Amino acid sequence: MKRLRETSWLIVAVPSLAIVVWLFFLPFIRSAVTSFQTEDGAWTFQNYITAYRLYAGDVLYTIFVSGVSLIAVLIIGILVSGFARIYGGGVVEFLFKIPLFVPFVVVGHAMRVFLAPHGLLNSALAQIGLVNLDNPPSIAFSWVGISVALAWKNMALAILLILGAFESVGDTFLEAARNFGAGWFRQVKDVLLPMSLTSIAVAAVLIFTSMLASFSIPMMIGSGKGAQMLMIDVYYRIVYQHDYGVANALGVVSYITAMGAAVYYLRSVTKG
Repeated sequence: MKRLRETSWLIVAVPSLAIVVWLFFLPFIRSAVTSFQTEDGAWTFQNYITAYRLYAGDVLYTIFVSGVSLIAVLIIGILVSGFARIYGGGVVEFLFKIPLFVPFVVVGHAMRVFLAPHGLLNSALAQIGLVNLDNPPSIAFSWVGISVALAWKNMALAILLILGAFESVGDTFLEAARNFGAGWFRQVKDVLLPMSLTSIAVAAVLIFTSMLASFSIPMMIGSGKGAQMLMIDVYYRIVYQHDYGVANALGVVSYITAMGAAVYYLRSVTKG
């Protein structure tokens, strides 16, 4: 009976595994192989040497922007999820989940308009004297604008995952904390957060890897000069220079960058 059940699960999983192999594993293998080849098929490390010489700074920039965005997402997500868990803020939860249904391109365009030098944010701040529209700050075309946009877009996923983890914590723990005089912040910090660290870490991994691979938002908000997100470099290398070797090398570097986070995610899922 056990063998039959295991066989049934295997049969059900085969189509999904086939899709993963066809769309992700095989392309990665082909990309990795191509990254060590020249246009005529000769084996070489030159693609990685070129990638390091030209784009090492962009790799660090991508990790930095993704890291800052992730920290902002986790802080806000934990606080909002804690508030919703304790007080049942259905409206707040709904509003923060709206970004989940907004495409990346729409987010990029909206943030470009909102954060532009003469955009909605600076116009509103100018009304109360905080910004001079003759010389307004340009948040949109900097790493700050990219971080804000990435954080806003990924906020919904963070709250969805973190709130689910908080919901799994029994009410008895929160009641015990309240009996000792803990307010909502202490309940979140001392009860909900420690008991949900594994789920929050998994959410952080998923969000971080998504930010590393972000293309639409940096393309629409980035300045176009100076340091760039890694996927922008891959795009320009393929479209304008037709250099698939270096582009694939950059792709492999992005895989390696996310590999540690992915391994942690897989280990957490396996343990669960």
